[in-house]
Amino acid sequence: MRLHRIGFVFQAFNLIPVLSARENVEFVMQVQGVPASERRGKSLEILEEVGLEGLEDRLPSEMSGGQQQRVAVARAIVSNPALVLADEPTANLDSKTADGLIDLFKHLNEHHGTTFIIATHDQRVMAYAKRLVRMLDGRIVEEIDQNAA
Repeated sequence: MRLHRIGFVFQAFNLIPVLSARENVEFVMQVQGVPASERRGKSLEILEEVGLEGLEDRLPSEMSGGQQQRVAVARAIVSNPALVLADEPTANLDSKTADGLIDLFKHLNEHHGTTFIIATHDQRVMAYAKRLVRMLDGRIVEEIDQNAA
C-alpha cells in the first residue's frame, strides 16, 4: 500500500545525488514496475507541472533548495497517490520559495485530489490548511476545521 498509495516529502529532500531530477522522479515508478517509456513521459510531465521544465537533467547539487524540494514533491506525486505525507517541507526554504511550494500543494490538492498531511511549525502552511490538528507530546490537544470559520 505504501508504495502505490502514499507519497513522501522529506524536510531534507532525500534526493539521490547521482541521479538527475528526471531520474529521481522516475525512481518510485521504476520500483513500482512501470515501463521505462511510460516513466520518462510521466516524469517530464510532472516536472513541468511543478515548474521545473528545462531542469530535468540537472543533478540535485546543481539545483537550489527550492528546486530540489520541487523535485521531491514531483517524486511524491508522480504516481498519483491518494495521500502525501510531508515533514516540514518549507523548513529549508526562503519565504518566497516556501510560499510557492504551499501554492503548489494547494494546486495539487484542488486539481489532482491529493490529500496532504503536513507536519509543520510554519504558520504560512497552517494558514492554507483546511484542518489543523495540534499535538503536544504525541497527543492531540486541539482540532480546528478552518472551513467552518
